Amino acid sequence: MIKVASYNMRKSIGTDRRRRPERTLEVLLEVGADVIALQEADRRFGAREAVLAHHLLAEHSPWKAVQFGMRARSMGWHGNALLVRKEAEILSCAALHLPTLEPRGAVMAELRMHGRPLRVLGMHLDLSGLWRRRQAHAILTQLANLPAMPTVMMGDLNEWSAERGCLRDFAQHFAFAPTGKSFHARRPMARLDRIMASPDLAIGDAGVHCSLAARTASDHLPVWAEVRHR
Repeated sequence: MIKVASYNMRKSIGTDRRRRPERTLEVLLEVGADVIALQEADRRFGAREAVLAHHLLAEHSPWKAVQFGMRARSMGWHGNALLVRKEAEILSCAALHLPTLEPRGAVMAELRMHGRPLRVLGMHLDLSGLWRRRQAHAILTQLANLPAMPTVMMGDLNEWSAERGCLRDFAQHFAFAPTGKSFHARRPMARLDRIMASPDLAIGDAGVHCSLAARTASDHLPVWAEVRHR
C-alpha cells in the first residue's frame, strides 16, 4: 500500500498571515505520505524560490524533491512540486505545459516504489471553468501518449461543482478517492483538492488531515489516500 497526499501549502502563509515553512513541514510529517503533490510551493515573484528550503527537507524529513530543472531556485514548476521518500527511485520526470491565461502547469514523475512502478502527476488548475476543462483535456491527452503505467493524479482542481466540468472529464478515465472537504481550512466547505487513480490501482482509506497545525498552516487542508496495485 502506498500513501499519497496533496497539499496547497499557500507558500507557507497560514491563516494567521504568518509565513512559517517549519509549520508546513510539521503538517507534512503528520500526514506521513510516501508521495506528496504540493501546490504554491514556490514564491510567486522574482526567482520563484522554493519556500521549503533544501536543508529543511534534507535534515528534517524523509522526503526529497523531484528536480524538474525549470528554475534554479524553484522546487517545481509554476508552484507545483512533488516530494517522494528518499529511498524511492525516480525513473523520469517532466514539467507539463498547460493552456492558460495565467501561469499554470503540472508536474509528473515516474517512480519505482516497493519494487513497483507508479506515475504521479500534480496539478493546480485555473480559476476559470472553461480553462480548467482545457487543462484537463491537455493532461489527459499527454497521458494517453505515454506507455501504460499505474497513475495517480492529484492537486488543487479549483472545481466547486460536485461532478461537472473537469471532474466529469477526469472521471471518464480515473476514479476519485473519497477524501472530503478541504477548503477553507478553518471551516471546510468545498472539495477543491482531489486525488484520482487509474483503473489498475485500487483506492483504500482516504481522508482530509485536519489537525490544529493543518488548520492554521494554510487555507487548504491536506488530502490523502492509500492506493495499491491490483
